[in-house]
Amino acid sequence: MQKEVLLFLTDHWADWEVCHATVGIGFSKDYDLKTIALDKSPKVSIGGLRTEIDYALNDYQSFDNLAMIILAGGFSWGENRFDEIANFIKKARAGNTPIAAICGATLFLAKQGFLNDVKHTGDTKEYFDEILADENTYTGQKHFTEAQVVNDGGFITANETAALEFAREIFLVLKTDVEEGINGWYEYHKKGMAQ
Repeated sequence: MQKEVLLFLTDHWADWEVCHATVGIGFSKDYDLKTIALDKSPKVSIGGLRTEIDYALNDYQSFDNLAMIILAGGFSWGENRFDEIANFIKKARAGNTPIAAICGATLFLAKQGFLNDVKHTGDTKEYFDEILADENTYTGQKHFTEAQVVNDGGFITANETAALEFAREIFLVLKTDVEEGINGWYEYHKKGMAQ
């Protein structure tokens, strides 16, 4: 039986930041990629993609078959607290479900205190400090790492330029292929055909 990977979408989600990850998961015979959002109304990406939603947040009750939650980046994370999404993430983490977040979604995790005790990254430390200056729930500044992607303590975090690195880390956690195959895929897409 396939395990589910949930792609969490908000309005104005960053489609390009998760495209490599979603395609790779979609090709895997072991996983079923599903979309989830606060409600079932379609979500429109920054690039104009209108995406249907498989699950409204409150309709997803059983985490037994859940392999990972991916939080697509986008503008909405900085504009909202999304406490109901934070509660959902807490339930998933209680069962050790890995959480992957890129760009603006890393700020959401930081605001909600998820990154206080794990190494993490985002869109530069200066940006994190500026946006989170008034957030007393974020105390993880010493764990911020300037990197494309960081995987620690069940959280994968990536900056906005790290779509490939983000996907590679997701694939390694999900074991969508052997490590050599995943790294080969990454090198091929990073360096390109014509060198």
